[in-house]
Formats: sequence, C-alpha cells, structure tokens
Amino acid sequence: MQKGYFFTGFPGFISNQLIREVLKRNEGQGTVYVLVLPQMAEKAKAEKADILRDFSLEDSRFQIIEGDITQPMLGIEKQVNETLATDLTHVFHLAAIYDLAVPKDIAYRVNVNGTKNVNDWVLTLNNIQRYTYFSTGYVAGRREGILFENELIKPASFKNFYEETKYEAEVLVEGLKKDVPVTIIRPGIVKGHSKTGQTIKFDGPYFIMNFLDRLGFMPILPNLVQTETVVNLVPVDYIIEATTYLTFSEKGAGKTYHLTDPNPYKVRELYEMMMEQMLGKRPRGNIPFIFTKASLQLKPLRRFLGVEKEVLDYFTWKGYFDCSRAQEDLKGSGIVCPDFKEGIPAMAKFYTENKANKGYHIKIV
Repeated sequence: MQKGYFFTGFPGFISNQLIREVLKRNEGQGTVYVLVLPQMAEKAKAEKADILRDFSLEDSRFQIIEGDITQPMLGIEKQVNETLATDLTHVFHLAAIYDLAVPKDIAYRVNVNGTKNVNDWVLTLNNIQRYTYFSTGYVAGRREGILFENELIKPASFKNFYEETKYEAEVLVEGLKKDVPVTIIRPGIVKGHSKTGQTIKFDGPYFIMNFLDRLGFMPILPNLVQTETVVNLVPVDYIIEATTYLTFSEKGAGKTYHLTDPNPYKVRELYEMMMEQMLGKRPRGNIPFIFTKASLQLKPLRRFLGVEKEVLDYFTWKGYFDCSRAQEDLKGSGIVCPDFKEGIPAMAKFYTENKANKGYHIKIV
C-alpha cells in the first residue's frame, strides 16, 4: 500500500529535517501529514512550500492538519481522523517541551499527557507499520554509571522537569510495544549539523559559546570545570539519518536506541576546543565549580552570559550511555556518529554568523 507518514513537532527543525530524510530514503514516495498548532500554520505553510519545491512533490502529497497533542484524538476533526486511520503507515512523535527550565505543569501537560493522547490515537490506526517516539537519553535522571538501552529504571531523582516528564512519557510508550511496532529514540544533547553547523536554537553546548562570546574581551579566561565528566553531544544529521534508517528497518521494531556519541569528550576538552576555535586562546587557571554555580543563581549575570543555570547539572553528572544496540543495528548502513571535534569549525561559524539574531537564543529566566 501507499505509505503515509505522520509527524508531530512540525515545523520544528528536527521534524523538518526528518521529513526530508524520510522522503529521500523512500525516493519521494508516500504522502506526508503534519500536525500543526493553529498559531504555527503560516510558518508550516512556508516550510511545506520549501519541501514541495525541493522534492518536486504535488501539493496533495503534503497535508497540514491543525491540531494539538494536548487534546483527545489530537484535536483533529473526526472526518479527517477517519481518513488518517486508513492512510497512515508511519508515525513520528517529536512534539515536546525541551526547555530544561520548563515549569512542572507545562511539562506534564505537553510531554506526558500529550504523549498519552498520541498513544491512544495511534491505537486507532489500522495500517500502522511503525511508531517512532523521540525520547531522550536523560530519562536516566540522576542515575550514574553505565546506562543501557534496554533499561527504563526510575531514578531516585531528576535534574529538572524536562527529564522527569520525558521519563514518564517513555514509560507510556514502552507499554505500547505489545500492541504496536514501536521504536524509541533516545538522543544525547543535540547540536547543529556536523557539516553546515545549522541549528534552530542556541541551547545545550551553545551556552558555552554564549559564555565565551560575552567574555571573549578578557585577556585570560579560566577553566570552569575540572572534573573528568563527559558530555554527550550529537549532531542533528546523525540523529536524523539513524532514526530514519532504524524506523524503516525490521530490526528497529520493539527496540529502544541510544543515539549518542560512542566516544564523547570531557567537559574541559569541549570548553578548550570551543575557546580555541572562537577566541584563539586556551584557558588558564581554574575557578571553583561551586563559585560558577553560585554566580549563575544571579539572574542578571546568567542573562548577561546567556547561560541557563540548569545546564551546569550536566557538567558534573557522571552518566555514560552504552549505545551498543544502536551501533550494531546501524552496521552496514554507512551511518556513524561524526567526531564532535571535526564539526566545531562549522558550529562556531554558524554561531558567529547568527549570534545577533535573537530568534536563535533561549530566553534566560
């Protein structure tokens, strides 16, 4: 039968890129359906036009459906849902609140209740071949040590409500595996494209770039973290390519994957590499981490530096993602996680060219 691909999270950057990769992998065959919040409809139309042009698709092959994952049956009109129940073969659920500083009520409404609604809706689809859910490696919360792909263990605590609600949502999707062919994707911290540097927002590792950019005038910049902690950063192109491959592979059904860097760098190494690329300097001396953390409790200072205080929790967390299953199932595909170091020039170039654009920056609260 003709394939029908349904995406939440459009017109977001990852959803946009994933649609392109799905069409590319399936040689432009199939019809794309995207769930879009009403207030995002105009932007969605613009993104749709670009995809139609790039893949020479007829307008009917890309359907924008207004709705909301926080509503039962996704807020989609009954007649439209009746058509989707027959036409859809693949569902990609990406919509979520990704902000580390998100309040609890908002996080639960979107990440947990929204995912429950998507799950319930997926069960109404008659021809579903794969349900791919975007989770995060950080469902591990404050658990440390080696973290395995086949584990879904509730930690004693979480660093923030983003982690907590993504854990609760993944539990719901895990429970669907007995009824639907599910693939769960757990990325590390996603950065921009490894070759172009393109991203949609400056968060995660870009907070380090904000810090260096704001303080680059100083003759000496010290190290901020002296631990041996690693931070797992993965470029968006690896996430997109690997997700698409695993979704359309029989091997991916019923599995959870860590799409993480098998060879991550230590925090201090990342900081040194970014500083050298952006400023042509190397750090000298050290600032006690407790001082750095205390300083970011001051709202004016963290706003000046462009750094969320929540990100510091990841600089001292000693969790290590085992991604053996993902590496094994990707064998023969030609898809490998690029070395972070090789992507730094493109990452820094894109940041420098776009740092003045407020649209890329996270609102620091």
